[in-house]
Amino acid sequence: MEKLTLEKAKEINATMVTEEHLLLHAGNVSAAMGAMAEHFGEDKEHWEAVGWLHDYDYEKYPDEHLKHTEEPLRALGVPEEDIRAILSHGYGICTEVEPLTNLEKSLFTVDELTGIVQAAARMRPAGITDMELKSFMKKFKDKHFAAKCNRELILQGCEMLGMDVRDVAEIVIRGMKAHAEELQLTGHGE
Repeated sequence: MEKLTLEKAKEINATMVTEEHLLLHAGNVSAAMGAMAEHFGEDKEHWEAVGWLHDYDYEKYPDEHLKHTEEPLRALGVPEEDIRAILSHGYGICTEVEPLTNLEKSLFTVDELTGIVQAAARMRPAGITDMELKSFMKKFKDKHFAAKCNRELILQGCEMLGMDVRDVAEIVIRGMKAHAEELQLTGHGE
């Protein structure tokens, strides 16, 4: 496989991931990664594909996350740089693979950040469609809101990227807005 396409990533992921909330998370991260790719002037679809596939082994091995990723993906022909990027999102948590490229640093950062964006969007009548950065940042600063999402990791990732959390959040929100319907974030005001 010369390049991991989004279609191929979805195909591979579907062999392991069936739970709806994990598929939605894959979609959220994929959308956010596409927006980050645009920000850095990189290949949008490639970054979306890596985002879609990042939690490949999580459903089957939640306690051994990323320990069952490298070999299976290599056997399926996923390029080494993409495998490395996927492993790097567990840096300091369950792997020692340090995020070095913009793709790796972005994945590390948006993985948790999309969780807070999703939670904030679900509380709004119009979902993410009219979400502004200012209202999101209030939720971000409230440690009790979406408490399971690790803000330290998000800030660590932003530091790696040399970006302010507000700028990264704005990119992520924009990316997720573009996919609001498939991410079920259009709100409940229909």
